[in-house]
Formats: sequence, C-alpha cells, structure tokens
Amino acid sequence: MILRFALALLAALTLGAAPVSQADTWPTTPVAPATHERWRIGYVESGDYVDYALTLAETVDGLELLGWLKYSQPRPDNLGGPELWKWLSENVESAYLEFVADAYWRPGNFDASQRGPMRKAISERLNSDKDIDLIIAMGTWAGQDMRELGPPVPTIVGSVSDAIASGLADSAQDSGRDNLHTRIEPERYQRQLRLFHEIVGFDTLGIVYENSEEGRSYAAVGAAEQVAAERNFKLEHCHAPSASIPIEQAVVNAVGCYEQLAKRHVDAIYVTTHRGVTATSIEQIAATLLQARIPSFSMAGSREVQQGLLMSVAQADLSHVGLFHAETIARTLNGAKPRQLSQLWVAPPKIALNLSTARRIGFDPPVDILLAADEVYE
Repeated sequence: MILRFALALLAALTLGAAPVSQADTWPTTPVAPATHERWRIGYVESGDYVDYALTLAETVDGLELLGWLKYSQPRPDNLGGPELWKWLSENVESAYLEFVADAYWRPGNFDASQRGPMRKAISERLNSDKDIDLIIAMGTWAGQDMRELGPPVPTIVGSVSDAIASGLADSAQDSGRDNLHTRIEPERYQRQLRLFHEIVGFDTLGIVYENSEEGRSYAAVGAAEQVAAERNFKLEHCHAPSASIPIEQAVVNAVGCYEQLAKRHVDAIYVTTHRGVTATSIEQIAATLLQARIPSFSMAGSREVQQGLLMSVAQADLSHVGLFHAETIARTLNGAKPRQLSQLWVAPPKIALNLSTARRIGFDPPVDILLAADEVYE
C-alpha cells in the first residue's frame, strides 16, 4: 500500500504541471534590446540564506544553457549573495546581458528596519535613473518588497516557500502584477507531510518556526495544519525568532526549539525552512533528534537527509528550478509580460532516505519505500 501511495505521489508530482499557455510559447532565444547595447539586470535578496545564492547561480547557469551568456572562468562554489553578484558582474561574457555590479540590494541580514529604506533606494534607481531592465528577487521579503513597488520593471522572484500565503501572488495562476512572476508548486508541502504520515504513522508532529506572517509562510504552517486536520494528528509548535537578529541567535533559537520538542516526546518532527537551520546547525539538530530516536522529515530536501535527518521528498539540486527561472527571464526579454507566463512548476521528484539514521532510531523502513527511494544514504 505504501509503495502504491509513493508511486501515486510521484506520478502526481510529475504529471501535475500546468499546461503550456500561449505566452509560454514566446521564444527563449537570445535577443538584444532595441534601445541600448545589453539588458541590464539587477538583484534583490532578503538576507544571507544559502538557497538564495544557489538558486541565483543555477538561474544564471540556465541562461548559459540557453545561449545568453558564457563564463570567462569556472564559477566558484559556495559564494554568498553579494560575492556571487560581484563575481557575475565581472566574469559573465555576453552580447545580451549585463549583471550590473551596483544594482544589488539587501535589507542587511534579514533586518526588517532596513526594508523601507531599501525599497526607497530601489524605487529611485528604477524610476529616476531607469537604467535597469529586469530584477531577479530572491526570497519572500525581496518578492514582497518588489511587489509593493509595482514593480516598475519585470521582476522574477525565486526561492519562496509559499508565494500565495505570503501575499506575493494573488493565486497559483495569477501573480496580480503585470511585471511580477514567481514559481508556485501547488501543495508541495502537503504532499510531503502526507507521505511522511503514511510511512511513519505519527500521532504528534513537532514543527519549528518564527511566529510571524513570514515565519509561518517559510515553515508552511498552513499546510501542516491542513494535513493535521485531514489525518487527525496533533501539531506541537515551538516558536523560534529569526528575523532582525544576529544569525548566531537565530541558530540558538532554532536548535533550542528542536531540543524542546525532543523533550516533549513528540512522535515525529518536520524540519522546516528557518534562518537558524544552516549547513552547520542541521548536524546538531539531526544529532538531537537521533539521540531522542525521533523520525524526521526535511522540508528542504536531500542535503539535510545526507546530514542526518531521516527522509525527504525534494529535488536533489536546484538546476531544474534555475532553468525554469532562466526560461521565464528569456521569454520576458523576448516580449512576454511576466504575468502572462505560467507560474506553476512541479519538481522532478526524489525520495531520499538515510538508512543509518533509520537504524539508529529503531525505524524499520518498509521494503516498498526502500525500493521506491531514489537516494539512499548510509
């Protein structure tokens, strides 16, 4: 039964993509602007978060694949947002695109008090200087801020947990702004939670998030509440502040919450997107849950399973996401309005399982799941 459920889930994920709209037939072939030499690209990000830079890098790689640019030298790995943008401005060779070095904005490191001044600076640049043709925005805050501005130029938003719940898009079919486009994967987190419950059968699920509108969006709290009601299990909440504080404190808050949930003896834990869940702290979180023998599911995906969480359903990398954003940018520069292009996108699915973690917490994965798993870590 579990195998049938898993295979049905994978089929739904794969076949659930939206049909191609007429606007999606706009070409992705490189084209220069009619009025000046190259399209000038700017960048806005919400703060220092690993997925933002990774998604940006894969988006530019997608533009390279489509023939819009090439690199003068191999792109370094593990660059943060500011460093990556500077590198792109200096090392992209293109007859069509320019990544403008000083067209980079970020409100500190998730500092809410700097969002207003940042929006003002962006508005002045776009409306007065008018030297930027398109904006790439990474993260919920960045997308919200650009939406509030209109936005004045085409804006492609990436790395958002829930664009509808956060007010970034009016619906899955409509961003609500002619110049705005964001990626929407319908019921992604509901599918994750249904699969996790089908396999583990928990009665109480722990979940960590900042108790704010953005924090609930990042952690897909609405999706968790929906599935909890459907399947009659209880949610055990722990609030971990993350915005407008040093990253070190956000980590302490997140790690502390997972320790609290472990002591409350929850049956399972959904490890959500949170500023304090980093490449370093996830190992500490995984160790805590391992010691408490609690099954865990990673919202983020395979890399956290590799670092010790029990399982996940997610793409192994962001290359498919990057190509989706690259194609959207290409079609926009070929004349489509971002609002005309479909926002719906479904990830090529992967089931990731950490067998070492399963053994150490005493969880015996059904043979069906072992057969269905795409990635198995020891």
